[in-house]
Amino acid sequence: QVQLVESGGGLVQAGGSLTLSCAASGRTFSNSPMGWFRQAPGKEREFVAASSWSGGTTYYANSVKGRFTISRDNAKDTLYLQMNSLKPEDTAVYCCAASDRTAVAGILLLRRTVYDYWGQGSQVTVSS
Repeated sequence: QVQLVESGGGLVQAGGSLTLSCAASGRTFSNSPMGWFRQAPGKEREFVAASSWSGGTTYYANSVKGRFTISRDNAKDTLYLQMNSLKPEDTAVYCCAASDRTAVAGILLLRRTVYDYWGQGSQVTVSS
């Protein structure tokens, strides 16, 4: 069974940092683009960051650019999201996702519909 499992969420004060991890099991995603999305209460799921299969190309939402860093360790089949300078508006459930469309690149990676596998999510709460 293919699974993506997030960990590392929690409660942090504004200005603090957290690192999310997304571990894959059941198959490897080392050749797949992967990304992070988040959903706040009452809002639609939104794009946060994405990585090409190699990690050599990354994309970020404007709201997190300069504060968040996406990375991956393909040997461990794990995706990361380092979040610094957190703000209360970053509060959301963060989900990782993987795509079977290995040729997909560029701004297409910002679209939810590109991704075929999703994790259950990890809650991040930033207090003011």
